[in-house]
Amino acid sequence: MQRRKRTDSHSLLFSEQTFPIIEQITAGMPGGFFIYHAGGDQRLIYANQALIHIYGCETLEEFQAYTGYTFPGLVHPEDQENTEQSIQQQVYAHGSELDYVEYRIIRKDGAVRWIEDYGHFVHSEQYGSLFYVFVKDATEKHFKAIDNTHIAQLAQERLAALEALEHETTALKLVHEILSSGMWTMDFDQQGQMVSVFWSQDFRAMIGYRDEEDFPNVLSSWSDLLHPDDRDRVLKQYYATIDDYTGKTLYDVEYRLLTKDRGYRWFRATGKLSRRADGTPITYVGMFVDITHRKETDEKLTEQHKLLEEALERAQRASQAKTMFLNNMSHDIRTPMNAIIGFTNLAATHLDDQELVRDYLDKIRASSSHLLSLINDVLDMSRIESGKLAIDAAPCSLSQVLRDLQSIIHADVESKGLHLRLDDSALLHPYVVCDQLRLNQVLLNILSNALKFTPSGGDISVRVTERPGDSPDVPIYEFRIRDTGIGMAPEFLDHIFKPFERERTSTVSGIQGTGLGMSITQNLVNLMNGQIAVESQLGQGSTFTCSFPFRLSEPPGAQERTEAPAIQPCTGWRLLLVEDNELNQEIAMTILEEAGCIVAAASNGAEAVDMVQHSADSPYDLVLMDIQMPVMDGIEATKAIRALTDPRLARMPIVAMTANAFEEDRQRVLSAGMNGHLGKPIDVGKLFATLQEILGHSQT
Repeated sequence: MQRRKRTDSHSLLFSEQTFPIIEQITAGMPGGFFIYHAGGDQRLIYANQALIHIYGCETLEEFQAYTGYTFPGLVHPEDQENTEQSIQQQVYAHGSELDYVEYRIIRKDGAVRWIEDYGHFVHSEQYGSLFYVFVKDATEKHFKAIDNTHIAQLAQERLAALEALEHETTALKLVHEILSSGMWTMDFDQQGQMVSVFWSQDFRAMIGYRDEEDFPNVLSSWSDLLHPDDRDRVLKQYYATIDDYTGKTLYDVEYRLLTKDRGYRWFRATGKLSRRADGTPITYVGMFVDITHRKETDEKLTEQHKLLEEALERAQRASQAKTMFLNNMSHDIRTPMNAIIGFTNLAATHLDDQELVRDYLDKIRASSSHLLSLINDVLDMSRIESGKLAIDAAPCSLSQVLRDLQSIIHADVESKGLHLRLDDSALLHPYVVCDQLRLNQVLLNILSNALKFTPSGGDISVRVTERPGDSPDVPIYEFRIRDTGIGMAPEFLDHIFKPFERERTSTVSGIQGTGLGMSITQNLVNLMNGQIAVESQLGQGSTFTCSFPFRLSEPPGAQERTEAPAIQPCTGWRLLLVEDNELNQEIAMTILEEAGCIVAAASNGAEAVDMVQHSADSPYDLVLMDIQMPVMDGIEATKAIRALTDPRLARMPIVAMTANAFEEDRQRVLSAGMNGHLGKPIDVGKLFATLQEILGHSQT
């Protein structure tokens, strides 16, 4: 048979992450499950363990070798033609419903078994042509069906003797005795009007009724119990059979009927009319069979199939999202990195101008701080989406926030020849309590887009205003960021804040981005109880407006300008620095030694434990311990020190100084027996404040 040709470039991509999902979904199924390409050699993509065992194999490798891992290799040679025809019918029907086919298989031990195959055909440009197939062993059912066929043949012979009878009631009773089904008969007069209805006791029992008094012999006894969603369809087919005087219409319908004691159940009803020469009906006879179990099985199979497809789609979508994220995230990181590198180069060429170098260093410090917060936000994406990211509010100056933003984007503004204006003149109370890092990220995300999409010579402005809020001490601060860039189409504005969404014009312009910035921005605005809105027109630029209710704060006593933290005197403190990275070791030792500390260094946890053990004559005052190190990590090293027999050494203060900077990392080091936790990059002020807190009281 001619098959559709599969395009290899559109084959479905499966990965090690996908197969466990499939196996988990199919583990509870009563039979096997596999996926195969509908074209070419019909090669299998996946087979679950149940299918492997049906064929008498123990491992996937054994199954692959025995069957060739193709669909024809699964089917008995004598049944392949019929099976192929069923498959082609499903392909040409475009997979509108489940395909059902029975065929034989030959197990590895030579035994011949019968299989029920429920397949679903799927074709898409992305995945190609596939079949999802559920199978179960039907050998016992098949041989029972052979016996039933023999019985039916005997019944047919007896029915042939009754064809001359005007009424078919007797024949129906004979079939009813064989199948143990419910039965009905309806008689009509010569004008074709119904004159009597009869419901069998077996049918009454099937739906929970006792006798004729409980369930009268009238049509409405049955029709009133039809499910509302099925009623019109069933009655239409019922009357169509009666009204078709040609006798060609057969009554065969499945529907739900309200039982007296078990709610709605599924039934299949079939009926046939005997007619006079003029076509008018004489007797309408039929049977009811309860098919609830079969329907539930079919529904479970369909639901499992749906769950599997959804799981595969989620896995594929997650993989694509991860790839997109990792490939494109560099944009958001490069903005502050550009400022750091640019101002570092400028500082190196102006070493003779201390004031200018100090200004460059201030800008480098601001950009570094933002880069660190951005990295933390990237690592915290799951926290943002799950609502676990906490807002760290503290007093700050909104005027300083604008100055920091200007420092970060200054290099990009200059390189593109843009005009930047920041206006805080309308602020009445510039000092507020807010999460400065999160606010900075919100504003920089919006400004980064303005920089990307505003052509050379264009304008960008940031204006912050203040208006009354719900209470006098909580005004509403409105940040309006406006650009004269390429703007956005109206249809894009409806989903600008969805993850991975990008404006079509960005593709045309060749400007790349992750599509995550605006989604993160909206989440952060919501976390700060704010609101964000956007207005834009193609070719005329965009305006973003962010509004926040910030509580007023007193002006801080220290200078607004970011100064290098003063190093506290700690002359004579004997410290052991445990750090495997040579550059980090050099930075930390320089900071500590310039402050008057006496510092020894170890490159891993095992070396640190050994140095502490041999310091009994002159113990260290404190250990600064990295966590992730070769040979022995900081956690194990701490436990080893706490287990030393010398109580002075075992009680030696240990402070984690690590890039593992989340709250769960802090709890972990404290649980391991450390006395404190400092995150990297090193905050000099926090470093000496911690040393002073632990050692200051014991030093003279």
